[in-house]
Amino acid sequence: MKLDILGHDDPTIIRMLQDITGVDPQKIPLDDQETMSIFSSTKALGLTPEQIKSPVGSFGVPEFGTKFVRGMLVDTKPTTFDELIRISGLSHGTDVWLNNAQSLIQEGTVTLNEAICCRDDIMIYLIKKGLPPNPAFKIMETVRKGKALKDPAKWAEYKELMKEHDVPDWYIKSCEKIKYMFPKAHAAAYVTMAFRIAWFKVHIPKAYYSAYFSIRAKQFDSEIMCHGKERVKNKMKEIELAGNGASNKDQEMYPVLELVLEMYERGIDFLPIDLYKSHNSKFLMEEDGIRPPLDSIPGLGPIDAENIYNARQDGKFSSIEDLKIRSKIGKVAIETLKGVGLLDGMTESNQMSLFTTWG
Repeated sequence: MKLDILGHDDPTIIRMLQDITGVDPQKIPLDDQETMSIFSSTKALGLTPEQIKSPVGSFGVPEFGTKFVRGMLVDTKPTTFDELIRISGLSHGTDVWLNNAQSLIQEGTVTLNEAICCRDDIMIYLIKKGLPPNPAFKIMETVRKGKALKDPAKWAEYKELMKEHDVPDWYIKSCEKIKYMFPKAHAAAYVTMAFRIAWFKVHIPKAYYSAYFSIRAKQFDSEIMCHGKERVKNKMKEIELAGNGASNKDQEMYPVLELVLEMYERGIDFLPIDLYKSHNSKFLMEEDGIRPPLDSIPGLGPIDAENIYNARQDGKFSSIEDLKIRSKIGKVAIETLKGVGLLDGMTESNQMSLFTTWG
């Protein structure tokens, strides 16, 4: 038995979605047609492709949110859960999609369901062709490790065996190009989590965006993203124009901007960051929108944000000095809070407040 212990954000997001909605993710139907449709269309999100610059609605969906995999979705137009598993297998493999399955599908040689996508596909296909299980397994192992052409004598033997069972030339050539293949069980597990998260995106969008930004949006910048879609679009254009010259931070920010723009286009807004209402690190789903956390303020670190959050549990701050002492934050943090208007109306010290009242 093989047991993989992997660090993934996806289970954390699913747990947060369950906590804030009360919906049991394991009861989400994996054949929900509206959810399935976002892998080939934007209609279920109530958007046009022009609004988000994408013909598919899978931004921020694990396994299917990157530009590379969105391109695969456009090429294959999946309509079933099984096809999503196949796409996951293709995207995780090496030399399985590019210059291989992609070309075969575009040429019309095969359909997505006929292409080699996961390592298991090879053994199952060969057994159906009449090969005994043992050599079918060995061929699969050879191909999925990228060893088809590394042992010419053994591969020649396997090729002859496959030809004897009418395995087509395109299939053999496809096997020869492969360097690594993903196991289908892994793909199925990943896609199951992805589909459940996508369901929330379609049916309870405010919860979805709250969870995504809380867990996965490491480059969230409230100054850019919380002031309407025009500022978001301008930043996206800036990054696009910079091309490969864009900073690493901006390149990492771009997928977050895509999702923020999509959220705005769906009619969901950010609420103002509030010294008392905002969480230190989580985006909160509220009736009128989503409230960003304190640590989304540029320049305010997570430790300072947590200290402020913990200190306010004992009541409101009577002054800026009181905030500084109780939260154990420094001058830079105070200036940062002032800069974004969170300390407007708060006096510098209790003493000043006393004199003002007395006078």
